Amino acid sequence: MKTTELRTKTDDELKTELESLLRAHFNLRMQHGTQQLTNTSQLGHVKRDIARVKTLIRERKSA
Repeated sequence: MKTTELRTKTDDELKTELESLLRAHFNLRMQHGTQQLTNTSQLGHVKRDIARVKTLIRERKSA
């Protein structure tokens, strides 16, 4: 997910995006724990997306 796409979203959309990313991260961790996850790089991508969304939310709060 690109930052430019995230900047066009509203605060509520960012919060729902964050919730869905956190759920996806949890599911990926469970798959990894049970050794069902074949593409482990997905974990890193989701973590970076979570960080991007949290950063944008924080920027908007401080502005």
